[in-house]
Order: sequence, then C-alpha cells, then structure tokens
Amino acid sequence: MTPLFVYILLSVLRMVVGLVLFLMAVAYTVLLERKVVGRIQNRWGPSRVGPFGLMQPLADGIKLFLKEDLMPTGVYRLLYVLAPMIALACGLISISVIPFGPPTRWHGVDLFQGADINIGLLVILGVASIGVYGIALAGWSSNNKYSLLGSLRAGAQLVSYELALGLSVVGVVLRAGSLRLRDIVNSQGAHGIFSWNAFGGLQFVAFFIYLAAAYAETNRAPFDLPEAETELVAGYHTEYSSMKFAMFFMAEYANMITVGCVATLLFLGGWHSPFGTLLPAFGGHFVQTVLPLFWFALKVLFFLFLYIWVRGTLPRFRYDQLMGFGWKFLLPLAVANIVATSLILAYRH
Repeated sequence: MTPLFVYILLSVLRMVVGLVLFLMAVAYTVLLERKVVGRIQNRWGPSRVGPFGLMQPLADGIKLFLKEDLMPTGVYRLLYVLAPMIALACGLISISVIPFGPPTRWHGVDLFQGADINIGLLVILGVASIGVYGIALAGWSSNNKYSLLGSLRAGAQLVSYELALGLSVVGVVLRAGSLRLRDIVNSQGAHGIFSWNAFGGLQFVAFFIYLAAAYAETNRAPFDLPEAETELVAGYHTEYSSMKFAMFFMAEYANMITVGCVATLLFLGGWHSPFGTLLPAFGGHFVQTVLPLFWFALKVLFFLFLYIWVRGTLPRFRYDQLMGFGWKFLLPLAVANIVATSLILAYRH
C-alpha cells in the first residue's frame, strides 16, 4: 500500500472511531444524568434494561428510531426537516478540532485530534453560534406558537450570553498568546494545577463566567427558558417526534460534552496531570500514551457531573432575571477581567 492510501485509510478510520465514541458518550451522558438526578431526588433512575440499567440508552435509541415520524399539516416542510440536522451537525463538527491528548502520530496521522488548526478556538465559537439557527428555524417552521416563543427565547438568550462567553476566553488567549488549542494547553503544563488558568493563571473569574454562559448557551437548567415545560410545553421541539426529536436531544448533549472539553482545555490544563512534575513518569510507552487521555476524560466527566448537579438543585430563572444576569453582571465582569488580565501581563513584561 502506498503512503497516501495508508494516510487516507487511517484518517477515515480515525473519523469513524471518533464519531462512534462521541455518540456513545452522548448516549451514556443521558444515562448518567438520569441516574444522578434520580439519586438527588431519592429514587433509583433506570435499572431494568441490562445490568444496572446500562442498556437503557440502546433501548431509548431503538424506541425513538421505531416511533412513527409525524409531519404536522401546517409546517414549512423543508426547514422543518432541515432544522434538527443543522442543530446536530453543529454539535458534531465542533469536536473535530478538539485535541484529546498530546500529539501522537502514526503514519502522519494525529490519533487524538481531527484537525490541528491555528484558530481552533475561533472555529469552535463560530460553529457553536451557528447552532441556534437550527433552533430558530425549528420554532418558525413548526407553525406553533409555543415553538415560536421557544425559538425566540433561544435566539435572545444565545446572543446575550455569547458575548460574555467570548469575552471570558480573551484572558486565556492573552496569557497563552495563541488561538491554537494545543498552545493554550501547553501554556498550562509546567507546574500542574498551579499552572492551570483557573488557578495559577488567575483566570478563576473567567472560569466562572465561562461556566455560567455555557449553561445558557446549551439551554440547560437553570437557563432552560427556551424549552420551559411549564410554560411552553416543550418549546422549539413541541412538534417534533421520532428521530427528528432525537437529533435535537443528541445535539443538546453533544454540546454539553463539547463545552466540557473546551473548558478542560482552556482552564484546567487539558490532558496534563494536576501533579505536574511532582509525579514522576512511570510505566511504559502505552501507559504514558493512555494516561493523558484518562486525565482529560476525568476532567470532562467532572463538568458533566456539575451540569447535572446544577440541574437537580437550582430552580429556573425568570426571563427578566436571565437577561439581567447576562447583560448587567456577566458582561461587565468579563470586560473587567480582560482589563485586569491585560494590566497584570503588561506589568510582568
């Protein structure tokens, strides 16, 4: 086989394996949420399908796939069908530029990153902002007042909190001097937890802003106003069923995982150990390759647990509180963080 053929084969294989693993992570994040919220509410959660309920995501997927795909008579068909595809595609594209571990090449193919580009952070922010078009089109094309209200809320919420989210990462970019995700991670790798932006990098305020804005960006509690069941039935996906509903469902959890991955890269040192050089290297080449993946997965799991914990404990905001929190608190705080970071870096240099 020629080197070009091997390169193409490995690239396709990496893409397929990555997509399958990511979709499995989405499915089992749903199970994790149902289990953790069940414990918070003093109940068991799914426990019937498979040992400890571990096959429940498969059963849910089969159920959604086999359900009747309803098409209401008043909908604008093209956009109604296209909207969930846009939402899911934006959720899946972002993961392609995220590095899950240090550069590990085999026949010229980086095994732990789809595309290593020097503006990776901008690509993620750009793709994430396009995802709201799927929600907006779903609400309008459904020809349903509840859906339209949900999509309008989603659009206003995304615009409001995307400003704070974008400004929260400026301090990290200033400190690393690059928009390339690997460079940002490498700038936090010297002294373990004391080099992480959330701690030693003095970006703990930016970390808080990012977390709050990320909850709002992904329409998660306590910022789940676009699909508030008590007010809007189910918001923008009221008229959706079967696999089209499943696409919106998958997009939400895919965005959760992406947000956790980006937060890990920007604020918690990526795949670097929290012990830094205090923990000497041990094991062979295989252990040294797998260990960074373990640290990365553990940090992302922490974020997912935090997402679920917040959902199970905090009540939903009122809409005026939601907007006030974004515009009157998070946005000025993000600007103040940029100014403070700039002054500190200028003083050091």
